[in-house]
Amino acid sequence: MQTFKTSKSRENILSRIRKGLSDAALPIPYPEADKETTDFYVHSPNTNEEVFAEAFINLGGKFIFCDNEQELIDNINFLHESRGWKTLLCADDRLLRLFQNNKIDILTPANPEYEKAEACITGCEVLVARTGSILLSSKQNMGRMAPVYFPVHIVFAYANQMVNDINDGFAAIKRKYGNDMPSMINLATGPSRTADIEKTLVVGVHGPGEVFCFYINADL
Repeated sequence: MQTFKTSKSRENILSRIRKGLSDAALPIPYPEADKETTDFYVHSPNTNEEVFAEAFINLGGKFIFCDNEQELIDNINFLHESRGWKTLLCADDRLLRLFQNNKIDILTPANPEYEKAEACITGCEVLVARTGSILLSSKQNMGRMAPVYFPVHIVFAYANQMVNDINDGFAAIKRKYGNDMPSMINLATGPSRTADIEKTLVVGVHGPGEVFCFYINADL
């Protein structure tokens, strides 16, 4: 192993610094951290759905609660009409079938050729309550492109896809896929945002400017 030599003058300076640090009574940077506690995260008395909705909305997301799949269809149809979208893509076969069965023809199967679509709907792996995040993966149809490429990302999820924390989400994915894990797992937390330019917060630069979450109060 290579050994670096230190000059005598440099070592003298370092010695004085070490002595000064050892003699000085430095304050504790975060004195509150010394208090007795067993958990860094205080669990909320609210349900996971309430915790997720509050965190997701605080991050700039739009949360829509649906009692059942029919309400999901009605709400998405209303959103499509109110926004006047010309192309609403859907990357989830289950949702496409639901709309077809209800004879509502507003969804276009997701395809990379539709580059100028206004919005895209996807499912998700799980919703993470504590952080208000959406866990997505490359195992989903167009899983790498659909959640990040279009101006508006719409996610729908069922009650049994809600987990408490991030580690629970990864555990759920591991149970689902076993040894055939996705090559990409994306933790999406609110609309895309950056403050790289003159420290001014800008939304929608590196991904969708709006994110909707339609939560169905029923198991998948």
